[in-house]
Amino acid sequence: MKLVVPVLITALGLAAFVLGGADDSPGLQGIGVVIVAGAAVLFVRTVRRDHHRR
Repeated sequence: MKLVVPVLITALGLAAFVLGGADDSPGLQGIGVVIVAGAAVLFVRTVRRDHHRR
């Protein structure tokens, strides 16, 4: 259940990236990349924290 949030954030970032490409907006594409990178960091931190507790 904890991994649902990073997956949803990744989907939001990918949507921003795709919509930025369709609208030819490099700023929105950059924001999408930053959102996806943040979701990746959140995912890794969550997995490491859960693995460390075991």
